[in-house]
Amino acid sequence: MNAANLLMACTLDCVLGDPRWMPHPVRLLGWGIRQCERGIRRMVVSPARQRMAGCVMACGIPASAYVAGEWAIDMGYSMHPVVGDGLWVVLAYTTVAARDLADHALAVYRALRDGELEEARRALSKIVGRDTALLSESEVVRASVETVAENTSDGVIAPLMYLALGGPALALAYKAVNTLDSMIGYRTPEYEHIGWASAKVDDLVNWLPARISAVLIVIAAILCFRTGGEAWRIFRRDGAKHPSPNAGRPEAAMAGALQVRLGGTNTYQGIRVMRPTLGDPRRPLVPIQICRAVRLMWIVWGLGVVGAVLRYAV
Repeated sequence: MNAANLLMACTLDCVLGDPRWMPHPVRLLGWGIRQCERGIRRMVVSPARQRMAGCVMACGIPASAYVAGEWAIDMGYSMHPVVGDGLWVVLAYTTVAARDLADHALAVYRALRDGELEEARRALSKIVGRDTALLSESEVVRASVETVAENTSDGVIAPLMYLALGGPALALAYKAVNTLDSMIGYRTPEYEHIGWASAKVDDLVNWLPARISAVLIVIAAILCFRTGGEAWRIFRRDGAKHPSPNAGRPEAAMAGALQVRLGGTNTYQGIRVMRPTLGDPRRPLVPIQICRAVRLMWIVWGLGVVGAVLRYAV
């Protein structure tokens, strides 16, 4: 039955995405993380104790998410199998974010297509952490393609993998790890102590999904654009250049699949950061590349869904 439940959850994500009016566990996790952070900063001053408190957060919040997910599903099944299956599907659906990623990326594309660079920058700011106010069109395209590539791993393949391995509870624990990293896992003076453990745990849980995602992007490039050889070559050549042990893998594979160059200079809160370049600039960074990246993401999503469903079916 879990194979059918998983397929239903992925179908819901494909059709509905992430309606802002609907309560979402990730938003609840974000609120809880912010409250914990504020409490720690009020009570703990020394860097060493902040790091210890950060370790407790990095382990405790995902563990709590796992327990809450298991408890909710068990309670549902204790009432009725249909209730349990319904909760399984809904919780699983909230952990996968393929439709939401596609919608945000295509909003950037549509703004660029219509000549609205300022609107494209605003749409981009909803899905990236870098400063977007002064980005050129090609830089907006680059940032969009990079975030589609990275989130193909973080928002699509990783949740599917953890759903296949441990059901919605484990996928919720993964989302807690990912949310912690996105909120406090920065290498800045403000977060280097309290967010250190969250960043390390995120690196650990995304190690395998990032590499699976890169390989699936290569397969998608073979199926879609006949650039699988280039995607594989760039993945192997440039995947380890990125300062993140994981993000560079799908980004390099995407750069090769689209035959573009990613990476370069980004600005975060006014601070310029140089990132290694990934890929060769055989094609220009024009708006249609965003659509091509999204197309690859959907193929990867389909391959991931098939793999996850087969995990339950066998």
